[in-house]
Amino acid sequence: MAGHEHDHSHDDHEYEHDQEEDAQELEREARRLLALSRIRQYGDTVLRMKAREVESFDDDLERLVERMTRLMHEANGVGLAATQVGVLRRLFVFVDDGQDRVLINPTITKSSSETDVDDEGCLSLRDVLVPVERANAVTIEGLDVKGEPVKLELGLPSSRVVQHELDHLDGVLIIDRTDDESRRAALARLRPQPVLGAR
Repeated sequence: MAGHEHDHSHDDHEYEHDQEEDAQELEREARRLLALSRIRQYGDTVLRMKAREVESFDDDLERLVERMTRLMHEANGVGLAATQVGVLRRLFVFVDDGQDRVLINPTITKSSSETDVDDEGCLSLRDVLVPVERANAVTIEGLDVKGEPVKLELGLPSSRVVQHELDHLDGVLIIDRTDDESRRAALARLRPQPVLGAR
């Protein structure tokens, strides 16, 4: 019988472990939703505005970059543009090969002629995935948070991420870059649904 008791405590331990994992999962999800609530959502006019060049490289800029990087991770994103947090400045943060990067006043100086169509989502268009055609490889230049020049030669998936984020700085969204059918389906999901019984 002793063996049976041992099994019993083992089950309890596993149950506690599962509960712990569930709690962590819930906490992550709560953090994600909180982060998303701080990110401007489709319909917000700022997402359609063109961002301005960054001119001062100061503590405020560093704090903005830190806040955006944290938000991006908490929202489970791989990129976040300043316009998505309501700041009309030309900068975005993204994850490249597991490393956090920031690009300020970015410009694509070279794009490959090979393109690829793949589904893209966006933290500002929740629950929407649409096919978007992008260049497979790009060379992008800009500045880092200290104002030092940065030049990155990126292949997929990072090349897609930077093209997506650069679009944000010009007020362009993935629904502008997809086919008509996908756009219609996306807009139907994004429109607030009428409440049943409301007159």
